[in-house]
Amino acid sequence: MKHLLKSTFGSPIALLINLLLAYIIYALARLTYVLVNYSYFAEGLEKADIGQWIKGSLMFDTTAICYTHIPYIVLMLLPLWLKETRFYHHLCKWLFVIVNAVALAINLADAVYFPFTLRRTTTTVFQEFSNENNIAAIILHNTLTHWYLFLVFAVLIWGLSKLYVMPRTDYRDFFTGKKRLGYTVKHLVCLAIAGVATVAGCRGGLQSGVRPITISNANQFVERPTDCAVVLNTPFALIRTIGKSNFEIPPYFASLNEAAKVYSPVHMIVPKGKSNKKNIVILIVESFGREYIGGFNKDFFGGKYKGYTPNVDRLIEKSMVFRYSFCNGRKSIDGMPSILCGIPRFGEPFILTPASMNDYTGIPGLLSRWGYQTAFFHGANRGSMGFLAFSKKIGFQNYYGRQDYDEDPRFGGDADFDGNWGIWDEPFLQYYCAKMSEMKQPFMTALFTVSSHDPFVVPDKYKNVYKEEHLPIQKCIRYTDMAIGKFFASASKQKWFKNTIFVITSDHTNQSDHAQYMTDIGGFCSPIIIYDPSGEIKASRIDAIAQQTDIMPTLLNYIGYPTPYLAFGADLFHTPLEKTWAVNYLNGIYQYVKYGYVLQWDGRQTKAIYRLGDLLMQHNLVGQVKEQQQMETELKAIIYQYMYRMVKDKLKARLER
Repeated sequence: MKHLLKSTFGSPIALLINLLLAYIIYALARLTYVLVNYSYFAEGLEKADIGQWIKGSLMFDTTAICYTHIPYIVLMLLPLWLKETRFYHHLCKWLFVIVNAVALAINLADAVYFPFTLRRTTTTVFQEFSNENNIAAIILHNTLTHWYLFLVFAVLIWGLSKLYVMPRTDYRDFFTGKKRLGYTVKHLVCLAIAGVATVAGCRGGLQSGVRPITISNANQFVERPTDCAVVLNTPFALIRTIGKSNFEIPPYFASLNEAAKVYSPVHMIVPKGKSNKKNIVILIVESFGREYIGGFNKDFFGGKYKGYTPNVDRLIEKSMVFRYSFCNGRKSIDGMPSILCGIPRFGEPFILTPASMNDYTGIPGLLSRWGYQTAFFHGANRGSMGFLAFSKKIGFQNYYGRQDYDEDPRFGGDADFDGNWGIWDEPFLQYYCAKMSEMKQPFMTALFTVSSHDPFVVPDKYKNVYKEEHLPIQKCIRYTDMAIGKFFASASKQKWFKNTIFVITSDHTNQSDHAQYMTDIGGFCSPIIIYDPSGEIKASRIDAIAQQTDIMPTLLNYIGYPTPYLAFGADLFHTPLEKTWAVNYLNGIYQYVKYGYVLQWDGRQTKAIYRLGDLLMQHNLVGQVKEQQQMETELKAIIYQYMYRMVKDKLKARLER
């Protein structure tokens, strides 16, 4: 049988069979990993959806195998008939064996390391042990105490080398004329197909809206953060964190306690009196910058600017809004942790870094434990933008996406798909309203819209209603504003409406045609609109600073959440106006907004400071503002708290752990 395999299959078929062997090696390595650390995974196994674990494992294994086998795949499929010799294919074989031996060794070694970290090893391990002089002794010790892993390694690699399928080479001498041409064409086609498949495997898919998968996507397939280590593999974890900016604790303070004397993200004040368990609804509107909203620009452009949001403008008249409100990042994956967890972006997007596997939660996780029903809505495909995984990580009990919408007979199904990202905002917001009416109060939900996104199109029936204006996005903003208006019209008829606090914000800003919104800070101008139909939160326009990370503490304190929690923001209802602030990060520069100024800090020194009223940021006042030193000290404390807690996995208040 072994001889038959070796003499029958050409390079493409042999390649597929050998890659299947690689999957088997990864599966056996995972099984060993689980058995070695069974006590950590026993609880998860009892509650696990094994089908989801297998699905996730195959996805992450595919990415690791595709990345590590690119040279092997290319060598096997080169459209060069002269390579079909036993010597050449023996070289290919040992390249394959060595690559998989390294991957297996990494996976098995990480099984030993897991109890110390409760996660798969990432590239931070090299920094962590860079100053250690006893690594060799530690490795030797663990080899001796875990000798059975060495045995597993030896047996698996021996089996791999024996089962490896060598392509046939006995027909090489017959490659003449048309046969050579046929060989070349066949291998070119196979190489092209393999190229597309490899790219898809490396990314985790080619479908619209799916970013390359990262280690945080593992949360999509498990119920407990610890169990992410089961579906992940260590080569994947290492590959996905190569070149990523790792968080480093800056030397600004001697300790966390010293930094806390200036600033602490732990909210220890327990609200007095009875709790006020209102429903909470958060609308995260794609690319919905303040620039597009007429209600936020009455003082600008000669008072003649109407904007593109008549429905939201009417809502603003009944809401609490803030003159200087900002997002904390420039990507959708920055907005989610900022809004829902009070965690801004410093450096790399938080959920794309190893720190995304830390122990943390957000509004849904806290409220789920306090008796709330929670759900996240996103009209895109499951897995898009990594939101399904992130929503599970931070405690949402349910997730509703495009597939769920399609299955609801009350709505238009796949006919409402925009062809790019997901369900059009108008029908999906109606679905959102209907689903909330099925939830038990109190509930907390969040929805992320999709329609105001590149390629900036609107439904066919609205093409003559919302036409191209100065920028492509503006017609989409008009469409989404209409959808929001219809949503509130439907919501106002529901029994839960007056017992609900609504927050409208954006994930980030987008295209701009006004200079004041094209500046360093102007690019972060997002709305924060707090609407309470009961009137308990009075409609007002507050001349103060607000940021996305303020949403969590503002809402939790208002409803009387009784336990300390962590959020890098302020309670906007109870913080003096002069002490509200905002922070964001842009190309290596921290921007700190407070006391009527914008301070730009590069991690070592202030590069610039501008008045907030200097809308075009034309007058650098560095060294001329008395508040500059205080702002530097406060910003250092914020950065120190952030970096320390990221590195040390301290993203929960002590009593919340």
